[in-house]
Amino acid sequence: MPNSAAFLQSADDSSASASSDSASASVPAAREDNVATSLTGAQGGTGTEGGTGGSDSGAPPDLKFSPTEPFFVELRRRVDRYFETAGQRRDCLSMYFKSAVIMSWFFGSYFFLLLLAANGWQVLLGAISLGLAMAAIGFNIQHDGGHRAFSSRPWVNRLAAMSLDLLGGSSFVWARKHNSVHHTYANITGHDDDIDLGPIGRLSPHQRRFGFHRLQHLYLWALYGFVPSKWQFYDDFRDLIRGRIASSRLPAMSGFDWMLFLGGKLGFVCLAFVLPLSLHAWTSVLFAYVIASFVQGVILGVVFQLAHCVEETQFPMPDPHTRKMTTDWAVHQLMTTVDFARDNRILSWYIGGLNFQIEHHLFPQVCHVHYPGLSKVVEQTCLEHGVPYFAHQSLRSGIASHYRWLRRMGRDDTPAL
Repeated sequence: MPNSAAFLQSADDSSASASSDSASASVPAAREDNVATSLTGAQGGTGTEGGTGGSDSGAPPDLKFSPTEPFFVELRRRVDRYFETAGQRRDCLSMYFKSAVIMSWFFGSYFFLLLLAANGWQVLLGAISLGLAMAAIGFNIQHDGGHRAFSSRPWVNRLAAMSLDLLGGSSFVWARKHNSVHHTYANITGHDDDIDLGPIGRLSPHQRRFGFHRLQHLYLWALYGFVPSKWQFYDDFRDLIRGRIASSRLPAMSGFDWMLFLGGKLGFVCLAFVLPLSLHAWTSVLFAYVIASFVQGVILGVVFQLAHCVEETQFPMPDPHTRKMTTDWAVHQLMTTVDFARDNRILSWYIGGLNFQIEHHLFPQVCHVHYPGLSKVVEQTCLEHGVPYFAHQSLRSGIASHYRWLRRMGRDDTPAL
C-alpha cells in the first residue's frame, strides 16, 4: 500500500452524522491493495504481538482475509522500536498495583454489603460501588489476563482471566468468543457474536430489521444492564450445549475446564445469593444483585459498543463467491474499530485502556498501560500509509454517535452496506 496524502477530518455536531467534538479521522486520499501471501482466519503478528486467533479458534475455513500489506509490516516494526525504550510489553508494575486497588475495591464493597449495610440507601450505594468494581475487574484484570497481556507468565495470565469466573462468567467461553472470534472477525455479520443481540436489537445493516427496532435507540441502553445476568445464567450454558459461537466451533473442554466452569458458576451463586441470604432478607439480596449487575452491564455494554457500533465503523462482508475479505486483517481492524476520549486519563484508567480499541485490536497481547503511547505510533503510520484511523474526541461524542447509529439501524430506509 503506497503512501498517500491524508488529512484530519472533524465532524460537525450540527449534522446528523457526527458531533462537535466527535470523530476525527485520518482519511486516505487514495488506497491501493497490495497482496503478497494468503492467510486464513486470524492473522498472526511477528515481533510484536499483532494479530490474534489460533489453532483452537474453530474458524470457518473458507473465510479469508487478503494477504498482509506493507502497512502492517511497517507498523509492527515501529512498535518493536517503540518498546526498545518503553520497557516491557507485559509485567508492568503499574498494572500489578492497579489490580490490587481494584480487587480491594471489589472485596471492600462486597463485605460492606454483607456485614455493614443497615438500610436501603446503604445497600443501594454499596451495590452501585460493587457494580462499578465488577466492571473494573472485567475491563482491566480479566481482559488483560484473557489476552495474555497481563504477564509473560502463563499462570499469572490464567489467574487474572479466572477473575471472570469469580464474576459468574466463564473464562473458557470468553477466550474463544472474544479472542478467537471477535478479534478475528470484528463486525462481520454472522461471524462476530459481539454484534449479535438476537431479535431485540439491530447493530449491523446486514441483520434483519423488525418494526420495534424503531425505538432501539431508546430502549437498548437499559437492556445493556441485563447482559451480565444473561451470560451468567444462559449464554455460557447455551454456547457449551451448542458447541459453537456464531459460525465458529468451540473446542472440547478438558477436565480442568469443566471443573473451573462449574466451580465458577457455583462459587458465584454462593457469593451472590447463598451467603448473603444467610444474613439478610431475600428482598435486600435480590435488590443488591439487580443494582450491581445492572450498573456493571450498562457500563460494559456502552464501552464496548462505542468501539464498533458507531457511525464511523464499517460492517464489511466477504465476497459471496470467493469468501474473501477485500482487505488484510489489520486494515479490517481499523475499518471496524474506533477510539474515543483518548485524553481522558481517569476514564482510561478505569476502563483498562479500552478507549484505545484500535491499538488493542492490533496488539491484543500488549498490556493496556501502553495504549496511549502506542496510539501515536499507530495514528502516524496510518496517516503515512493512507489507512483510516477514527477517534472520537470525548466520551460524550462516542455515546452520541452510538445513539445515532442505533436510530439509523432501526429505520425502514436503512440501506444494506
